[in-house]
Amino acid sequence: MNHEQGPVLTPGQDNTQRWGLDYHSPVFPLSALSILGFIIYALISPATANSQLTAVRGWAINHFDWLFMVAGNLFVLLCLLLVLLPLGRIRLGGADARPEYSTLSWFSMLFAAGMGIGLMFWSVAEPVAYYTDWYGTPLNVAANTPEAARAAMGATMFHWGLHPWAIYALVGLSLAFFAYNRGLPLTLRSAFTPIFGKRVRGWPGHIIDILAVLATIFGLATSLGLGATQAASGMHYLFGLPNTLGTQLAIIVVVTVIALYSVWRGIDGGVKLFSNINMVIALALLLFVMVAGSFALFLHHLGDATLSYLEYLLPLSNWVGREDQSWYHGWTVFYWAWWISWSPFVGMFIARVSRGRTVREFLVAVLMVPTLLTLIWMAAFGGNAIDQARLGVGALSEGINDVSLAMFQMLEQLPLTTLTSSCAIVLVLVFFITSSDSGSLVIDSITAGGKTDAPRSQRVFWATLEGVIAGILLYGGGSEALTAMQAGAVATGLPFTLVLIVMSVALVKGLVEESRRPGLSAA
Repeated sequence: MNHEQGPVLTPGQDNTQRWGLDYHSPVFPLSALSILGFIIYALISPATANSQLTAVRGWAINHFDWLFMVAGNLFVLLCLLLVLLPLGRIRLGGADARPEYSTLSWFSMLFAAGMGIGLMFWSVAEPVAYYTDWYGTPLNVAANTPEAARAAMGATMFHWGLHPWAIYALVGLSLAFFAYNRGLPLTLRSAFTPIFGKRVRGWPGHIIDILAVLATIFGLATSLGLGATQAASGMHYLFGLPNTLGTQLAIIVVVTVIALYSVWRGIDGGVKLFSNINMVIALALLLFVMVAGSFALFLHHLGDATLSYLEYLLPLSNWVGREDQSWYHGWTVFYWAWWISWSPFVGMFIARVSRGRTVREFLVAVLMVPTLLTLIWMAAFGGNAIDQARLGVGALSEGINDVSLAMFQMLEQLPLTTLTSSCAIVLVLVFFITSSDSGSLVIDSITAGGKTDAPRSQRVFWATLEGVIAGILLYGGGSEALTAMQAGAVATGLPFTLVLIVMSVALVKGLVEESRRPGLSAA
């Protein structure tokens, strides 16, 4: 792009102001109509919708596993390369830009928006599932053996470590760079300006933004709906509360109402506040599990998890001649498609709170810090869980019967079970709130043509819609309707993989151009 001619896009360009709203004319109505159409389809025939979308997801995973794997590996390598190259000195927002948020608040928001909620369930369920051969083992290792324990921790870290965060980092860095250094709208299409030029104002840009909205709203609504069923299961297991549709809908209503309050307050008064609360509760629970399960044993698990991750990183990154096809497709490739489908939402939110950071600082923080925190979390929770399964202690000794209960079954074998399990439920709900309100802010920005100061009523609209979608599908179609939506969200991972590859090329091109402008953006 020629800087002297100005940007080809400006925030709010082509917007319509009507009914107190300020929205991008093609993207907002087409996204809303597409969402409405899907809801009607899933309600009329949830079983058919589930079957068809699951088939589409399976086709994408089975036929393009190589693409997901190659892209994931390339994204990690590109992030590490940018950290080491002089391009890492470029500052997002220009040489004089400074961060808007403290480092601790920034880390909290990165982690809460990224995958905090997933760790609450899978940090226990996933290692035990691999160790006990629940739907296969990584690289076909023999289940219930010392090697299976190492492979379980290595594979779990592989799925939650550098690879997913590299996906988020590249999207976030691309959006932040083109928004803050080139003055383009904070929306997905802006990252393609070096490739498409002024054509991003037209249908290529509309399609990219609409896909981002659909992937985000479907992913969030699915997580909220399935999460409500999981939280209800935990409450039933702990306190005997009835695990009924009414309980699940009540959880959705409570989470949505609190998310509305947070969205209304904005990033500073809402998202940052709840993210900081999240980190305090999560840290307290983590420290308790580290100490209650023996701190010396935790240190052993931490060293073991680190070595296992390094040991299995390259074998699990390979996509050629895999003999564990069922496990590989059902877990790794599914995860990669899921992370990629979430990348517009998480990446854009990370970009929104990262102005003033250098490229190197951004990538080290987004790539390394969450991976390190995840490693510590997995060592504490996953290590304890595998020990219980290995020693025949508690329900986990029988493997995984219900993923939603795995965390509570592990905590049941430690002191203060009721207190810690209650904290876990609160943490789950707060993670839902932070995901919902950060997602609403992202969708609002996309559908407002990149404006970050659109009317509050639009943020409220999207936050409400997430809860309404989850509630309607749960009420009208049950788990089949929600699973159909999840399959649809995962299926968008295939086109978004191609989008991210093009975005990476555009980012490198933009950074190289920027590095040739002496003193403009260097740290």
